[in-house]
Amino acid sequence: MASSEWDAVLARSLAELDERGLLRRLRPFEGVGPRLRAADGRELLDLCSNDYLGLAGHPALAEAAARAARERGTGATASRLIVGDDPEYERLEARLAEHEGTEAALVLGSGYAANVGVVAALAGRGDAIFSDELNHASIIDGCRLSRADVHRYRHGDVEHLVEQLRGSGAARKLIVTESVFSMDGDVAPLGELVELAGRHGAALLLDEAHAAGVFGPHGEGLARELGVADRVDLHLGTFSKAFGVYGAYVAGRADWIRFLQNRCRSLVYSTALPPPVIGAAAAALELVREAGDARAALRRKAARFRARLCELGVDTCGSTTQIVPLLVGEPGDAVRLSGQLEERGILCIAIRPPTVPPGTARLRFSLMATHDDADLERALDAIADAAG
Repeated sequence: MASSEWDAVLARSLAELDERGLLRRLRPFEGVGPRLRAADGRELLDLCSNDYLGLAGHPALAEAAARAARERGTGATASRLIVGDDPEYERLEARLAEHEGTEAALVLGSGYAANVGVVAALAGRGDAIFSDELNHASIIDGCRLSRADVHRYRHGDVEHLVEQLRGSGAARKLIVTESVFSMDGDVAPLGELVELAGRHGAALLLDEAHAAGVFGPHGEGLARELGVADRVDLHLGTFSKAFGVYGAYVAGRADWIRFLQNRCRSLVYSTALPPPVIGAAAAALELVREAGDARAALRRKAARFRARLCELGVDTCGSTTQIVPLLVGEPGDAVRLSGQLEERGILCIAIRPPTVPPGTARLRFSLMATHDDADLERALDAIADAAG
């Protein structure tokens, strides 16, 4: 295809996305914390970031990153299996394993890279993966890359999962789910899932990206809070949300982690995270473990916010966590509502297909422990005005 043909195809695709209300644009914002500044200088209350504990701007993390940069440089220079394995990696992984109550842990470049790499490493041709239909795109892509037989069970539907497990003749079975679902803010039935995994000889991979730091006595995740962590084979978490940094980790038994060190392609073929990121992540882990008051504040603020939205009669998609959706339906309507709120000083970007299923476009409010109660009340009044 000639270059001019490519140009025409791409132009048509962009025009179609725009017509359907699905065209996305990058927008720069300045600042960190509950308030951001838009390119035109307006100050906006941020209700859509994943900085759940408000740590992204914490001075201890900035100092840890700066110290690591001064002492060990700004780049890892290679894959961890070559010369990129900074000794601080191993110290962080040992601390993560202790934090999660597992034998070992492995740090990877991002949550996306972790899910794609871990799922594809664990399962292959002839194996069977059982994945909640609302799992994150990174899990979906890992399932596709694995070449295993993929069974998508209805969201949170344990009976449907039982049917699929019984109908599978695969020798190796892997159940994969998020604990807190990133777009609905509801939680997986973990107690039932660990029972099913044990009964059917399946492994359980649990993505705690939106639960790590938020749930558990010390932020270990929802599995620890529910008392089932010891029955989960692999715990996956990110540093990019409640930890306020970047990167991801997976924790489990030592042989499983050694296997991933050798077979997880997103680890083997990626340059390691830079020393400043590892330094900041290590500092964040210590702050997260001691953030009990912040976790309690976050839950209180989220419960109040969710209750007020429910009083307005809106659909919050069964949310029980710090992620509180406002279901709108059509993409164009969600974009318009987002714009109306922004005019009132509230930033909440519209979430549209393919991130969510067709007909379920929404605003996804993400609460932070550092949100001021008065600001949240002002936001709720603006939502009531705009949505009414």
